[in-house]
Amino acid sequence: MSTSHVPIRQITHGPRHHWFGYYDKLQFDPSGRRALGMAVDFEHRSPAAGDTIELGLIDLADGDRWTEVGTTRAWCWQQGCMLQWRPGSSSEILWNDREDGRFVCRVHNLETGQTRSLPRAVYALSPNGRTAIGTDFGRLDHMRPGYGYAGIPDPNRHVTSPENSGIYTLDLDTGASRQIVSVAQVAAIPWPRGRFGRARHYFNHLLFSPGGTRFIFLHRWRIDGSGIRTRMFTANADGSDLHVVDDYGGMSHFIWRDPETILAWSWQPSHQGAFYLYRDRIDQVEVIGKHAMTLNGHCTYLSDPDWILNDCYPREGTRTQELYLYHVPSATRIELGGFHAPEAYRDESRCDLHPRSDPSGRLVTIDSAHAGGRQIYLLDITPAAETGGHTVRPRAAVSDRPWESRMN
Repeated sequence: MSTSHVPIRQITHGPRHHWFGYYDKLQFDPSGRRALGMAVDFEHRSPAAGDTIELGLIDLADGDRWTEVGTTRAWCWQQGCMLQWRPGSSSEILWNDREDGRFVCRVHNLETGQTRSLPRAVYALSPNGRTAIGTDFGRLDHMRPGYGYAGIPDPNRHVTSPENSGIYTLDLDTGASRQIVSVAQVAAIPWPRGRFGRARHYFNHLLFSPGGTRFIFLHRWRIDGSGIRTRMFTANADGSDLHVVDDYGGMSHFIWRDPETILAWSWQPSHQGAFYLYRDRIDQVEVIGKHAMTLNGHCTYLSDPDWILNDCYPREGTRTQELYLYHVPSATRIELGGFHAPEAYRDESRCDLHPRSDPSGRLVTIDSAHAGGRQIYLLDITPAAETGGHTVRPRAAVSDRPWESRMN
């Protein structure tokens, strides 16, 4: 049973399966009219080196018309191929691919139809649209299936903390690239709450701050057969001034609220598992939404930072993924819907909602398999945000769109 409390529309359809992936990427163009998506012919197994997916553009003002824009052989179930709009551009999109034994980035111009290649894959883009950072997707695939890419084995699979694996910067115009943080460098920073021992280290989840001056990355490590432990670091855009934001080992999903503040689900002695606000480089932390945002989820801020958009993993028993807004000034949680996750969608091939908002903060997309296969859905959250007299302060005007159905 799935329920939506706001107008909802399915914008992709079978027989192929569609999704976008992670919640911190730009799916919408600056106007909010066009959204990106990916299409695949199978589910419920790991991607193989020869598996190709299609990338498309969805025109929300023209019957959700799908137009193919490319293909890729470098992708995963959770984050796809890092498909996204180049910040500030209404004509260029980017995605990762595999070519000649290496992972690369494609930059496609929708107006000219031209595609150019950059020599390294991207993970996160700076808000100025000129620079990207990336990490070792082969090692990531080896250490955390579902987040890296198949096709290029990790040459350091038996090395605990390699010098030649880490975070690199990439100029999106020239393709110039250099490593700025190594796994060995970070693994050499002692962990005051235990010992690394024989653990193997890697990086995951990179994200620039809103001003682009700093970025977050997660340092993760594991010993074969054991769980993952995590530290959150921030650094300047050139990799300097490394700072440990959280080292309790339980850091998970996060988002920047502003250039100095980070919202994240983690574990702290004060309130244990909860969402916390961290001040970068100040070592100041406070709990937020303790009694409303009670489960780990994929958190983002709308265009108006008074509003947090969030979801959760499927609840045990009901397998329901909850989607909601949290109004920070009033500490109010507003339900947007609950979406059933079929039993087959677990572990690496699960279909998280990964909610993403358009530039106005009034429209939201999710990936969901509640109707029998993963597809993309569009929700108008304006009615919910106006509950109790609260409103979302938009960055841009929202044009009228035909809302065709309401889920029961």
